[in-house]
Amino acid sequence: MQAEYTALQENETWDLVPRPADRPVIRCMWLFRHKFKSDGSLERYKARLVVNGKSQTVGIDCADTFSPVVKPATIRTVLSLAVSKSWPIHQLDVKNAFLHGHLNETVFMHQPPGFVDKRFPGFVCRLKKSLYGLKQAPRAWYTRFANYILSHGFKSSACDNSLFIYSSGQEIAYLLLYVDDIVLTASSDKLLHDIIQTLSREFAMSDLGTLHHFLGIRVTRQANGLFLDQTQYAKDIIARANMTSCKPCATPVDLSSKLSATDGPLFHDPTLYRSLAGALQYLTFTRPDLSYAVQQICLFMHEPHDPHYAFMKRILRYIQGTLDYGIRMTRSNTQSLVAYSDADWGGCPDSRRSTSGYCVFLGNNLLSWSSKRQPTVSRSSAEAEYRGVANAVAEVTWLRNLLLELHVPLLQASVVFCDNVSAVYLSDNPVQHQRTKHIEIDIHFVREKVRLGHVRVSHVPAPFQYADIFTKGLSRQLFQSFRSSLTVCPRIVQTAGEY
Repeated sequence: MQAEYTALQENETWDLVPRPADRPVIRCMWLFRHKFKSDGSLERYKARLVVNGKSQTVGIDCADTFSPVVKPATIRTVLSLAVSKSWPIHQLDVKNAFLHGHLNETVFMHQPPGFVDKRFPGFVCRLKKSLYGLKQAPRAWYTRFANYILSHGFKSSACDNSLFIYSSGQEIAYLLLYVDDIVLTASSDKLLHDIIQTLSREFAMSDLGTLHHFLGIRVTRQANGLFLDQTQYAKDIIARANMTSCKPCATPVDLSSKLSATDGPLFHDPTLYRSLAGALQYLTFTRPDLSYAVQQICLFMHEPHDPHYAFMKRILRYIQGTLDYGIRMTRSNTQSLVAYSDADWGGCPDSRRSTSGYCVFLGNNLLSWSSKRQPTVSRSSAEAEYRGVANAVAEVTWLRNLLLELHVPLLQASVVFCDNVSAVYLSDNPVQHQRTKHIEIDIHFVREKVRLGHVRVSHVPAPFQYADIFTKGLSRQLFQSFRSSLTVCPRIVQTAGEY
């Protein structure tokens, strides 16, 4: 507590002033937590002063509060390029990041508990800089950091505002910002350390060395690339559900399972259900094989029933048997962007809406994937498949623009594979008939990209349609085959002397 309070004083976070009669004064408190290493062992104890932002009023002591964070697909894209080019990758941590943000609004706060000034016990703190808990704190920190780094030669990506790119001649660097965690990679060690020194002159930062643990994700350097897993996080989820001794199963979804909103009695603890569902959502960052199953349970978070929780328990049993699984990123000389798109027509037993899914590869590395229920009912399988293709084309278009900003332009058309012949024909042929009038927007969008030569939609046989894993439950053999194709595998233990 004393160390945190001293840091606040040195940072000139507030001034003590008489309490105003006509302005609200928000409360603050101390929060204590444990920080753990990637293996789950205790790293250190941490105390943090936070304010009660819930008592703030928009227009009085706060205004805009939105702050961007880097997208998961952007992180995987940058890591894939860095691995393929053999660039060094470092992680940085900004100490007391939110304390660096300057406030544009006047905010008054009670003095911290245990540190009330004896000379002015009735005074309050007029904040000059942001604190954790303030509604505008994330935005104030992002604005401060972005303004500083943009003034030193970086450019903000138009595709992802939390990605900053430096380019000077042959030297290139990428910086990813996720609140106070930073991943930095550069074309040379000298450029990387120069950037770290530049940042350290403005912010109190720690260079944590080679990327190894980022946002709860363990990053392991292997012979030909990186391995990303969330083993400890998965163990915590299973422990939270009291299933540490459960029996593993081979797949997360039963072939005959189709969840309905009205099946069975209501689940007795909806808060637990929502907590576990939200935790499983974050686990899909490195586990695309869980995407469809997690998407299904998240559809019923508003009113979970017993069959929904039983479905969730099967997912946890599957995770128990694959705790050390993660996603692999390897060096790849091929810079082609390939996508797979699929849809399960009318799969929802209640609304008969379809579930569409896609996955996008850059070379051998999986960059992006999705499993999502379509917003409208499709009148034919061709329509459902074509809407899925439109979603995949939108993601491919965004990734192509992102790669262009990263100075890795794609010269060839990106291929989107679909196993529905009618959807393939619709993407290229100017056919309009009764069944396609209501999907014209998607048709025009895909056809325009095909005409420009950015995308090519091709047919793929069903046994090689990897996106099938995002739309329905599969047999054990097919599921494990597709899982391997998505580069999801167990962590390889390094032997002595191996790089």
